[in-house]
Amino acid sequence: MPIRSLYALALAVVLALASAARLGAQGPDTAAFHRAAAYSKAERGDAVLVMVNGQVVYEAYHGRGKMDQPHVLHSGTKSFVGVLAIAAQEDGLLALDERVSATLTEWQRDPGKRAISIRQLLSLTSGLEGGKSGRPSSYAAAITAPTVAGVDEQFVYGPNAFQSFGELLERKLAARNETVAAYLKRRILDPIGITTGDWPGTELGEPQLPSGAELTAREWAKFGEFIRRGGAANGRQVISGELLAELFEGTKANPAYGLTWWLNVPVSKELEAEVRLLAMNFKGVDEVPGLEGMVVAAGAFKQRLYVIPTHRMVVVRFGRSSNRQFDDATFLRLVTGVEVTAAKRKRFWQWRPW
Repeated sequence: MPIRSLYALALAVVLALASAARLGAQGPDTAAFHRAAAYSKAERGDAVLVMVNGQVVYEAYHGRGKMDQPHVLHSGTKSFVGVLAIAAQEDGLLALDERVSATLTEWQRDPGKRAISIRQLLSLTSGLEGGKSGRPSSYAAAITAPTVAGVDEQFVYGPNAFQSFGELLERKLAARNETVAAYLKRRILDPIGITTGDWPGTELGEPQLPSGAELTAREWAKFGEFIRRGGAANGRQVISGELLAELFEGTKANPAYGLTWWLNVPVSKELEAEVRLLAMNFKGVDEVPGLEGMVVAAGAFKQRLYVIPTHRMVVVRFGRSSNRQFDDATFLRLVTGVEVTAAKRKRFWQWRPW
């Protein structure tokens, strides 16, 4: 494991122990959760669920939200892809640093694609054209997308990288006579105990990997708890914790994004201006105290899965918020019980990115 991963893991353990002591003495702050849910509701929220140490301690449903009704995750779906890639590496199907063109042999004829690794593909630093968000191409069509930048030069967000990974994994699994949908279910969803309300493309064996999955808040929280526990679920190690840690290493092109997960690290104003999603979604989150090591799965209309190891906490938020509604920093201050001074309240509650 890289030195910085070991450092981050050690820091998370120390902070988690300190948080555990506080929680043990005081118990979960239900009043804080209620304030966070009220804020979410006011910004067209549908649900807020808080899990602490593997137990659901708070949940509230508003608008179209219901406990037993799956909600579309939009790009929150992407976070499953990194875990799927790690599982495939653990199973000997691939290596993150192998060239995609070793499997997608048609890429060998393209100078822009020839050297792209799986790691670069899923960290969105391959230079592959992003594609139209919300309407992903098929696996076969995605791999025909051109490159728009050199490898490791830019962070290029969009569905093509994930659907291209789907095509790669489909070819890898062909020798085992298994589809991507079957592998996802057998290797990830079933061991964690997740049942899907819907996953577009599954009936064809090609689940849409960048968007579209639907889960209940409790099911998505199970996935978050699996991440918080380092790849363990239901009394067994589903994925190697050491391999899982590789998902949370940022890149030079975007230190705030690992392999399919958003990371809580500060970025420059220049990068914030370049990567629209950073300003639109996560501006100011790195300034909220007590969130060291937090990772986030995020989708359009402010779908959120926050994994906060320092608080032993997993938080799900569903909604239909526009880009001018729902500020992550405000919500996280409320749900973690951080006091908001008058000056900070004005800053966070009135801030709008556009």
